Amino acid sequence: MLFNSYLFLFLFLPVAVGSYYALAALQLRWAALWLCLTSLVFYGWWNPPFVGLLVGSILVNHGFSLLILRHATHKRRQRWITAAGVVGNLALLFYYKYFSTLLQALTGLGLHTGPVQDILLPLGISFFTFTQIGYLLDCQSGAVKSSSLLNHTLFVTFFPHLIAGPVLHHKEMMTQFDQPQTYRFRADNLSVGGTLFVIGLAKKVILADSIAPYADAGFATPGDAQFWGAWGAALAYGLQLYFDFSGYSDMALGLAKMFGVRFPLNFNSPFKAPNIIEFWARWHMTLTRYITSYLYYPMAMRVSRWRSRRGLPVGGAGSRTPGGFALMIAWPTLYTMGLAGIWHGAGLQFFIYGLLHGSYLCINHGWRLVFGQRFNPQAAFTRLLWRLGCVLLTFMAVTVAHVFFRASNVADALALLRGMAGLRGAETFDTAALGLLAAQGWAGWQVLLGRHLQVLLIGGLLAIAWFMPNAHQILGRFSPALAKTQEASPAWLRWQPDLRWLTAVLTLLLWCLLNLHRETRFLYFQF
Repeated sequence: MLFNSYLFLFLFLPVAVGSYYALAALQLRWAALWLCLTSLVFYGWWNPPFVGLLVGSILVNHGFSLLILRHATHKRRQRWITAAGVVGNLALLFYYKYFSTLLQALTGLGLHTGPVQDILLPLGISFFTFTQIGYLLDCQSGAVKSSSLLNHTLFVTFFPHLIAGPVLHHKEMMTQFDQPQTYRFRADNLSVGGTLFVIGLAKKVILADSIAPYADAGFATPGDAQFWGAWGAALAYGLQLYFDFSGYSDMALGLAKMFGVRFPLNFNSPFKAPNIIEFWARWHMTLTRYITSYLYYPMAMRVSRWRSRRGLPVGGAGSRTPGGFALMIAWPTLYTMGLAGIWHGAGLQFFIYGLLHGSYLCINHGWRLVFGQRFNPQAAFTRLLWRLGCVLLTFMAVTVAHVFFRASNVADALALLRGMAGLRGAETFDTAALGLLAAQGWAGWQVLLGRHLQVLLIGGLLAIAWFMPNAHQILGRFSPALAKTQEASPAWLRWQPDLRWLTAVLTLLLWCLLNLHRETRFLYFQF
């Protein structure tokens, strides 16, 4: 079931919210159980058999969590139980997401001659698998003191985050589900949550879906695109992904708020980042937090302990040496981002996407270590130009990486990159439209705009991404995100519970409803 569908908006959501608060007035556990059941209905609407897979995964992981907690005083045994649980989750993910691709690769090498059948990928399997792996690791670390099947099920299945995140920690959610006030009806929960949901819906329906056809057309024939066409396709996809995922993140936070629950911020204007380190602190923030905690830090600490045992420098002093930088920064970064790339998909292009971002991060860390504060413009105008240049450079690097993220395979990605590099030449300027403009006035303008609508859309969406406040800033102190408050500038863009904003939000909702006939899936549903 899609957030951007009439079925969800006019049937599922009103019934889910209304019944939730009605049951909460009678018994809190009934409300929690209702939320679990409605979340399973939401998940199973696309393919009912996969509900059994999700429920089985929850039951097995709950059993592992009980065993881990029961053996808290036997650390060695606890580590083995945790390892078995993690391996089981990864095996499930590998089978559905990577097994078919592996067989195809082996067939191409002549090592497998049997038929290769595509395996239907369950929606959100990467997200609910990572959520449960994190839960088991938290049980082992002692962050979880007790495990309830109802709370565990609610934590995993809560439908606003089930399909495409955010990736949650149990401590953020369990404490809220344990508080009676979470289940108490409050009008401001619906007001704030509804506003945020509509903003996210508009990003998806009005912005992302409008630029999507240009991205699809460009990547359908990447070998034909010349310079401007190739860049147009790459920019169109980057902006489609940006507003698609930003919209989903806002809608997820808004829906959670309607149920009295607050999610962590998952998207914070990443195209405004002046470097790639800050980009990843703003893009898919909960995934960045997850892979940093469970992949990067353990590997970095293992390398540091290895160097320390051999008397080699660690910390800042060690990272400033070539060998120390390679082992303490570059290796953990490339390892983490390579796995993050594979997490998004089974093709080699996703691995390259991860390694590209890992390389960007290494270069960024190296720049900070070598130059640090030595290159720090003092004049205000020079500092502004420097920041603008850094934002543009970061954006271009991300756009190049997005080519691998979107392309069907590595060959298609390289084909489009050749066009972006100008190796197939560049299109000539449309002088005929200018002549028509001079001869026919407004009719000429219509022709000119029609032929260059993609350019106008890209320019408009870039202006919104770079110069407009995001939803978290618009809501300001009313934002439901578990994050530091940020206020929009100018002040008239700060949301207030008044008639002016109610009218604006209802108008935006009506505009969205008029465009819901497309009902396109969110891009992150495929991961």
